[in-house]
Amino acid sequence: MTIREAPLGILMLDTRFPRLPGDIGNPRTWPFPVLYKVVASASPTAAVEDDARKLLPAFVSAGRELVAAGCNGVVTSCGFLALVQDDLRSALGVPVATSALLQVEMVAATLAPGRRVGIVTISASSLTSAHLRAAGVPEGTPVMGIDRRGAFASAILEDRESFDVDAARDEIVAAAEALVREAGDIGAVVLECTNMAPFAADVADRLGLPVYSMNSLVTWFRAGLIPPSDFP
Repeated sequence: MTIREAPLGILMLDTRFPRLPGDIGNPRTWPFPVLYKVVASASPTAAVEDDARKLLPAFVSAGRELVAAGCNGVVTSCGFLALVQDDLRSALGVPVATSALLQVEMVAATLAPGRRVGIVTISASSLTSAHLRAAGVPEGTPVMGIDRRGAFASAILEDRESFDVDAARDEIVAAAEALVREAGDIGAVVLECTNMAPFAADVADRLGLPVYSMNSLVTWFRAGLIPPSDFP
């Protein structure tokens, strides 16, 4: 296998909820080859509402399988796995990107003076300073969560087989609007939750601001692993 043929490795939580077009777990999302590996027993609640560091051995084992299969870079499917970013990249020996939150500092550097990045997360109560430090998020970055009992968060965290897509979209957009309204100086938004990526365009359309998700991170990440060469 040549470098140009190498697939991107994607470590997946063990879930059954729907993977919409644009979701990291939907193969049609990506215009390049990917190789999936489900991390057994890594549930959404274990990653988000418990300590994701407990899952590290299982992620290391699964990640090594992806590397052995020829993946030259590995990403994960939950923003809260920022907690294992350093340990996972050390263990796998290839570039690793665990969380959309890794973009916050880079996006902040692009904004006009006086503007900040804001974060929309699936669980503000679970997103601790430890997660933010692990992802290099600047101290004081505004964070807005969505309702744990709402259509989106309950479906993802309780791993339901279906959810109301329109209601989920409305909840995510409303959280982003509340973030901008309360902070007052937001210049861009990062969606922490990987599964919010299918709704990034809806948020950008409503806010009129740049919106970054796990998809923007993965696209950037893979472009460095295998730079495009098919220019006209």
